[in-house]
Amino acid sequence: MPNIKFNYLYRDSANYKKLDWVIFKNDLPIGIDELETLIRSKLIDGQWFYADQWQLPEIFLASFDFKIDPTWHEFESVEYTDGAANSAITFSEFIQFLKNINGY
Repeated sequence: MPNIKFNYLYRDSANYKKLDWVIFKNDLPIGIDELETLIRSKLIDGQWFYADQWQLPEIFLASFDFKIDPTWHEFESVEYTDGAANSAITFSEFIQFLKNINGY
């Protein structure tokens, strides 16, 4: 079974972007469409989330300024990948975490 790649980005107040991803070892029988539906149901306005609250690495730019830059990240997509897992948490833990948080 291929792993799951969660793609996201940070966009500062000047619209500069930094892209990143997390790869989870896929240990659950969940389809990409079902996973994306779950993720989107938990996002702020269907697009944003706080990476630290989702147990994902924050990817702020080096010029990050708490006074003017947003602290949320933007969901991009999920996909299957043959890439090696690089997440500190398992996919099962991530899914359980998502199911337990309140959507916006």
